[in-house]
Amino acid sequence: MTFDVKRFLSLEMGLGLRASEHLIRTAPERYKRYRIPKRTGGWREIAHPARELKVIQKALVDKLLINLPVHPAATAYVSGSSIRINATRHAENGPIMKYDFKDFFPSITSLSWINYCAKHDICEHSDAIALARLLFARAPRASILRLSIGAPSSPVLSNILMYDFDRRIAEQVGKEAVTYTRYADDMTFSAKRTGYLNSVDKLLRATIATISSPKLKINESKTVTATRKYHRQVTGLILTNDYRVSLGRDRKRTIRAALHHFKTNKLSIDESVKLAGHMAFAKDVEPEFYTRMERVYGTGTLEKLKTTVTRYRRPAFRD
Repeated sequence: MTFDVKRFLSLEMGLGLRASEHLIRTAPERYKRYRIPKRTGGWREIAHPARELKVIQKALVDKLLINLPVHPAATAYVSGSSIRINATRHAENGPIMKYDFKDFFPSITSLSWINYCAKHDICEHSDAIALARLLFARAPRASILRLSIGAPSSPVLSNILMYDFDRRIAEQVGKEAVTYTRYADDMTFSAKRTGYLNSVDKLLRATIATISSPKLKINESKTVTATRKYHRQVTGLILTNDYRVSLGRDRKRTIRAALHHFKTNKLSIDESVKLAGHMAFAKDVEPEFYTRMERVYGTGTLEKLKTTVTRYRRPAFRD
């Protein structure tokens, strides 16, 4: 594969040579930055690309990135996958170990992409650099280009650049009869017995230490080990002791209360649309719960809930 960036910008995006060169030169700074609070405390910085750059990034996903391999262990940002599928891979096992990467997207730099292009013969070195400028962002007063939270190309690009890591981890722990999946920055390991997981921590840290690009770091505060005796949660879903994936009692209780409020006309349009999303998610994860709610609150109520979505307009665009 040989990808010509300027040819792509010219033929696919309709840009002239001068406009293409200007875009490539200025792209890393064409981001709007803001912070949102993390659920666990602190702040997460979001960097949204300017409209014209976002169009280019989406086109690069469709034209180039979508064709590059992603390891089967990676379950986020993959067509046909979901957090339910990620959790289901561990449902028939017992104990689990969970790890989380610290600052996952920003830890992936343009050097990882340039090295990847060279290793897999994606394009010429100059094109790899140009692509890096189109796909990675530069923070104010920074010199290193990093993957941004907010760019449409970042999710698929993260999976591509994590391929070698995922392959090495999956192969190594697989020898110990351990199942491994990674949902973005969230890694889960499971096995039939606790003893099978004894080697995971050492293997994981050794692999991270030997991989120079991307340079990954474990978030020690989010490392968890749980057995069947305790609450086993994978990407927000509960692994039950009868080998199923469940929404969990707390989430189901919240949904039931919201359905009651909807039926008695006590929810706003925004709350109703949010509930419709929860119900669609519930139908995918735990269809028997959805059927039970349909029986309790009536098919008409759930159909009415669905119609709120078709009539919904985001608050920012309301008159």
